[in-house]
Amino acid sequence: MDLAQIFADLDAQPWAEREHAYGGADDVPDQLRALASDDAEEAEEALYELYGNIVHQGSVYEATPYAVPYLARLAAAGVRPGDVLPLIGHIAESEDERSETPGACRVAVTAQLPLILPLVESPDSSVRQAAVWAAARTGATEQVLPVLRRCWEEELEPLVRAEALAGAVWLDPAGAGEFERAVLGIGGDAGEAVEAAPVRLAALLASVDADLPWTGAHHEAFIALLPAAPLVESRFVQEQAEPLRYVAEVLLDRDTDEAREAAFTLVEAGLGHPDADARKEAVAAAEHACEVSRAASARLAGPLIALLDDPSSAGAALYLVKHLGRDAEPAVPALMAIATAGGELADRALAVLVATVPEQAAPLLAADLPNRPTALDVAAKAYSGGWEAAGHEGAPGAFPYVPELLDAIRAWLADSDIPWNQSIHLGLVLAGWGRRAAPAVPELLAALDRYPFVALRALPTVCPPEERDRVAAALRAADLTEQSPIELGSALLRLTGEPEPLVGAVTEALAAGGREVAEAAKRTAELDSSQAPALLPYLRGALSDAARKPSGPESGSESGPESGSPEQKRNTPRLDADTEIARALWRLTGSADEALPIIAGVLEEADGDWTRWQNIRAARAAGELGEQGRPLAPLLERKLAHRDHAAAAALALLAVDPANQDLTRLADAALTSAETNSDPYTALEVLRAVGAGNLTEGQLSRLTSLAERDAHVFIPGLSQDPSGADARFREEARVLLRTATA
Repeated sequence: MDLAQIFADLDAQPWAEREHAYGGADDVPDQLRALASDDAEEAEEALYELYGNIVHQGSVYEATPYAVPYLARLAAAGVRPGDVLPLIGHIAESEDERSETPGACRVAVTAQLPLILPLVESPDSSVRQAAVWAAARTGATEQVLPVLRRCWEEELEPLVRAEALAGAVWLDPAGAGEFERAVLGIGGDAGEAVEAAPVRLAALLASVDADLPWTGAHHEAFIALLPAAPLVESRFVQEQAEPLRYVAEVLLDRDTDEAREAAFTLVEAGLGHPDADARKEAVAAAEHACEVSRAASARLAGPLIALLDDPSSAGAALYLVKHLGRDAEPAVPALMAIATAGGELADRALAVLVATVPEQAAPLLAADLPNRPTALDVAAKAYSGGWEAAGHEGAPGAFPYVPELLDAIRAWLADSDIPWNQSIHLGLVLAGWGRRAAPAVPELLAALDRYPFVALRALPTVCPPEERDRVAAALRAADLTEQSPIELGSALLRLTGEPEPLVGAVTEALAAGGREVAEAAKRTAELDSSQAPALLPYLRGALSDAARKPSGPESGSESGPESGSPEQKRNTPRLDADTEIARALWRLTGSADEALPIIAGVLEEADGDWTRWQNIRAARAAGELGEQGRPLAPLLERKLAHRDHAAAAALALLAVDPANQDLTRLADAALTSAETNSDPYTALEVLRAVGAGNLTEGQLSRLTSLAERDAHVFIPGLSQDPSGADARFREEARVLLRTATA
């Protein structure tokens, strides 16, 4: 087959009318042709572009199935088959289809099996392996399984045998036991031939995928293969790139005591393995276990902490020990030893101490502050009050105040070479201390020209009353032309109570439009209603065109006139800006008349998976209107069916129309949101508002499961500390349950 035949009808296809990840697919024909180029660099670039366009990060699109026949013809003709077949396989296996014809991509690949399957006989083992994998991903058992069985019987190359075994079990999970017996000798006799390590690992992975019992024999066979990652480097199943982590994940997903113990025992054995690379794989598996299982931290803390005494493993273990919470306390002596010894691990060890025993860590942080950026980062993030919160002694979450750390911060602020992130972290620690950090006012003023972002935010919080006029005068005299006038106005308002600079900055930003509109509207919350005459015209003028048009129930249209038309479609920053303007109009006027249609329009337009946060913010804004927001109730009720939007919508309904709510329905929607890890914290707010005494026995049982099950509840937006976020959710859920019991 020559290239003319391969591309015979390529240009006849309406590519421009079909969508890929970046819009119209009119560039796909040139990419397909370039894939066949004699110029290796050009072909490689084309392959990269095709991955980005038609199977982007695992997603497939309307144009994708139309490219498949040309790809299959290229592979069959010997044009880069080792590269093209994996691309075809990724298309076939995708579960994220961004088109109106579900299953079209897999159907398209299956239709090309007559071209793909003969490549299982290729003289090139890498092509055979790719063909076996791509064919299996179609799920076409009748056509593919006999070919893979024959390949298994005849093939000698271990990687191809491993792929044939995995593909056969993928298509027929009931056959996993046969491979267990033949390859591993589990439940039978492995025979005389000893399979290569990649094949044995493939059999173990197939066993766990097929949900077969994980026995002591499986455990021993797996440990004998560690480190296991090199055995799958040349295979195509991406989710199994870390085999130890993968097996632990699948076992934990079974959610039985037996499977959990098997997972922990496997990880623990890996943590104690004599090979450093194997221990590194085990730390990654332990990290996942601690993220998903509430029992993992206590169970694995001992072997993880033991790694701190091993120089070759301490670095890998340090990150995870930080997330063990109270279970990390036995590690304090080892961490102290590392943190005080110096070297590259000292900062990371101190960061763990900052999170675990902050009172003991504070003097160590002060002793070498400029060289402890990671520890400073953790200390700064301990304070969640934000720049504007008034710090005070004992502020929740504030990093412990010690005079020597304040002195160290003051000394460092005199330095002109503080990295940007560290300067912010210094300011956050000071803000957390509030007035106790007042001695740092001179250094913050002196740093205005070097670190204005930090000084503007920290000074109003730490400045004592008797210094405020002097500090405000210094801010007015400073050259802050590169800083946001809104930030300067806010700082002056907090220092002196003088609103005019902030009013001027807000109106200027609103008039200019652009990225600062949402922030400007939000900052009106710092002003009172006496400023309304100056601000209202600018807020109205900053609304998007879509927000100015009638929308929602009051417009007489069920979905809002033309709200989805291309010329009116708003991006997410614009939706958020309109929501903030609606909130500002409500705060300043006390009337919901203007805010209602704006919020309704956002709720209507932000109605999909990609606008979850815009929905949540708009629903929160609706709830702020109280019963003046009642006209929004029909829109909010529609949101109860979407798990990402349900909790926020339920909370808003309780605020705008409390008398007409089915509390059982709202509680069910909130629980679904928590159970699907969509918006668990808001779900708890809903359940508290409904009242523990109004929850049914079934709902209490569901809440009990969320609080007491082994699996973590994941909180969107808090991925940096999933265990800590889950612990907070768990405690709040338990408090609610105790209220119900009382």
